[in-house]
Amino acid sequence: MWHDLFQTHGYWALALGCLLEGETVLLLAGFAAHRGWLDPLAVFGIAAAAGFAGDQLLFWVGRRHGAALLRRWPALGSQRARLERGLQRWPAAMVIGVRFAYGLRLAGPLLIGTSGLPAGRFVVLNALGALLWAGAVGGAGWFFGEAAQRLLGRLQHLEGWLLLALLLTGAGVWLARRRRLRRTGRA
Repeated sequence: MWHDLFQTHGYWALALGCLLEGETVLLLAGFAAHRGWLDPLAVFGIAAAAGFAGDQLLFWVGRRHGAALLRRWPALGSQRARLERGLQRWPAAMVIGVRFAYGLRLAGPLLIGTSGLPAGRFVVLNALGALLWAGAVGGAGWFFGEAAQRLLGRLQHLEGWLLLALLLTGAGVWLARRRRLRRTGRA
């Protein structure tokens, strides 16, 4: 059942999820790759490409419409000042690390687009960040599958429950993030 579900919808759901926020979807895809339901190299490639494309799009939206967005959502301004300070001191680390930073996953590339960082430099650093992110988060999902297998042995009948628990946990984290962002005015 899970195999067929992932084979039918796994790759496009991964691409869409990584284009937007991605961590939960990529963790699930890493788990599914460990189980043999998805190809690990395809998961890595799709996640890196979609994560790269999503951040590039946000960068260009920030570059083109940043001032209007900052007027529309003033809470972004406080994040912008912090990000600008980091970009001045450690530009490479900020561009690569922003995709790992809680609360800045979507706002970060948009705010970097409002900065003076050259677009060519962002492309290179964003590509490196996307590769590192896809490997780290997808790898965490893979290792979760490995840990579950070692912990539970061959208890195949629990596999569905583990996946359901992972899905529900991911959905809960996503909903909590969205609620928190809406409450603080950043979404």
